[in-house]
Amino acid sequence: MKKIISIIAAALITFGSYAQKDEAQALVRSGVAKISSGDFTNAILDFNAAIEKDPKNLDAYLKRAFCYSSNGNFQGAIDDYTTVIELKPDQSFAYVSRGSARNKLKQFTEAMADFNKALQLKPDDCEAYNNRGWAKKGLGDDKGACEDWKYSKKKGNDEAKIIIKNNHCK
Repeated sequence: MKKIISIIAAALITFGSYAQKDEAQALVRSGVAKISSGDFTNAILDFNAAIEKDPKNLDAYLKRAFCYSSNGNFQGAIDDYTTVIELKPDQSFAYVSRGSARNKLKQFTEAMADFNKALQLKPDDCEAYNNRGWAKKGLGDDKGACEDWKYSKKKGNDEAKIIIKNNHCK
């Protein structure tokens, strides 16, 4: 009898876990729809609720971080990208995004570490090179910044062409 009760309890827990994850995904979809209409504040509320239901939902953290950045809350974005990295350390996108938020807060040394880690994971990431260029510029390394922007351009980043011109890279 104890064995049957244990099996039933395990099944109920498993079913409850799937239901929570389904509800979390529905909330993420609702938040994405709000992002599409520019309603970042209410999208954040949906992502908060999704995270409450499924604390390991990477999509909810990533999208909430995007909303935080869009609202100028770069520390909130950094916190969410850090959580994503803790849950899944091979997410180069999270390192690039966290580094970009750190650039906004003039935390250039920390941003450099994030971009370097992203480039370890994805060596040809033109966005990581582009943003690392901004961190280097913030640290006073104009030559190194230009080198990164040139490499980013070489890898297909059209935005880098404008940056190179505007920063008088030779």
